[in-house]
Amino acid sequence: MNEFVIDLEEQFENLPKAPIVEAVIDIRAMPADRPREEALRNFVESEFADYKFLNSQREFQFRAQFSSNALPNQVTKDLGWKGLRFQSDDRKYIAQFNRDGFVLSRLEPYETWEKLSREAKRLWSSYIEFLKPLQIDRVGLRYVNRIQLPFGEVNFEEYLQVSPSTPPELDFPISGFMHQDSVVVPNNPYAINIIKTIQPPNLTTGTGLGLILDIDVGTTQFLEMDDIKLGVHLSKMRWLKNKVFFGSIKRRSLEMFR
Repeated sequence: MNEFVIDLEEQFENLPKAPIVEAVIDIRAMPADRPREEALRNFVESEFADYKFLNSQREFQFRAQFSSNALPNQVTKDLGWKGLRFQSDDRKYIAQFNRDGFVLSRLEPYETWEKLSREAKRLWSSYIEFLKPLQIDRVGLRYVNRIQLPFGEVNFEEYLQVSPSTPPELDFPISGFMHQDSVVVPNNPYAINIIKTIQPPNLTTGTGLGLILDIDVGTTQFLEMDDIKLGVHLSKMRWLKNKVFFGSIKRRSLEMFR
């Protein structure tokens, strides 16, 4: 097999009606010291006037205790606060400043990779300034796409390369579908998780089935605290995401997005 090469010079078609409903940059990095919730909130609010506090998230541990004379007893342990969520003034970005990492979500309508990555860099720079993590445990780049079908359309095979189907002898309407692929990228520190599923139609709005194409690219090795290297990894992960996306849809979908 020929060596797999990530070609950052390759250009992909710009789709004016891209079906992206959420794009996420997720950076896991454990700080040297456990931050205090109030101090972190004060820091973020003082640094970013264009973001407003949403809520504090807590982390719980669940385990079951078994005995010979009784049914399992579920025990819940509160591990304390996990992180803080903030929303941009235009309500298009959700930023999570967690005690074990940073997450930025861009909601629809998606704009450009340049704007998303620039905003992530701006927030991430302040995150590492305050929390001072020693290394990056994982970087994730996730894009959730929804291919909205016309009402009553059930010919899924015209939109996706791998689509739901029934045996010819049982040609019944499909009410649910979930297909998942997990792959490791040869000669590169990346893994890709691809999920295809169905979103039910909305009778109230008259919209048909939605085909969900969820692409998650993540690193498989620890990374140094180096902004330049982080940017290179994100560019390569974006290339992988684009290869998966354009390789997963068919011409009819592509025509909808142009």
